[in-house]
Amino acid sequence: MTDLWHFTDIGDEARDQFALKVRDMVWHETRRRLGYGEGKGPHSVNALAPTSAAARRLHLVYMEVAAEVDSVARRLVDDAAVRAGRAGASYTELGEAVGGLSRQAARKRWPEAVGTHWVLYTITGKEPPHGRSTSLYRSKDKAIERGRTAVDEGALADDGAIAAVVVNSGREVEWACWFNDATWGPEETDLPEDLRNVPAPEAPEHTDWQWRWEQFVSRRA
Repeated sequence: MTDLWHFTDIGDEARDQFALKVRDMVWHETRRRLGYGEGKGPHSVNALAPTSAAARRLHLVYMEVAAEVDSVARRLVDDAAVRAGRAGASYTELGEAVGGLSRQAARKRWPEAVGTHWVLYTITGKEPPHGRSTSLYRSKDKAIERGRTAVDEGALADDGAIAAVVVNSGREVEWACWFNDATWGPEETDLPEDLRNVPAPEAPEHTDWQWRWEQFVSRRA
């Protein structure tokens, strides 16, 4: 178990400087949308007469730009949450990263960020000793598609894939296939009971599972 990640405290001054950079960016884009060239137009957001039509237009465009920044930032946060969850972050850590969101609130905002992934295992090489590889996916369908394609194309190279399995985040095999020389293509298969649950990579039993899976494929071939 890794230590809980803690919120990065860069200090109030650094945060104020960052906020100024964001405000400068919003102001620059507002001026661009209003058509102000270099040295033209108001020098700040409050330079116009407060009750003028020009000020009304300026502030509304400024709001439009600021709202777009907020929308983009939320998408960046959501994408980062998924990547962090894929890398092993907990909901507590995700909440802390956005300034103290509770674990429950983080789970509600990113319901599939933590603990929902599929691992694609492949056996490579036509002759022993075989190679092994793993890839992580957020979509089961994508993992299966990649696994089937890898096995289908495996015959084209000596180090190509000869078998594949897709394992869910609960370490259960959800799909498996091997290259059938008789039909010259990938064939889906059910694994025996003792191969349907995959030990965690850090567990000593994981290497044994990989060896037994390889033996199962060799017998089928």
